[in-house]
Amino acid sequence: MKSDLLQQVSELTVEDQLALVEAIWDGIIRSGEALQPTAAQKAELDKLLAEHDANPSDVLTWEEVEAAAIARMRQ
Repeated sequence: MKSDLLQQVSELTVEDQLALVEAIWDGIIRSGEALQPTAAQKAELDKLLAEHDANPSDVLTWEEVEAAAIARMRQ
């Protein structure tokens, strides 16, 4: 059944696939069920928060982040 469904989805246009993904995501959000972060993810978040608390002015502007992301995509 799962492979049949995936086959049907693969036959949709990209636009329809994106609309389906959006509908599925909206359904997940409405369900109220959320995935909990793993222990490793929690540890990484705690580390990043501690780094930020230690150096709150060590941040990048949106323009700097955007420029870096675009530069990486062009590599």
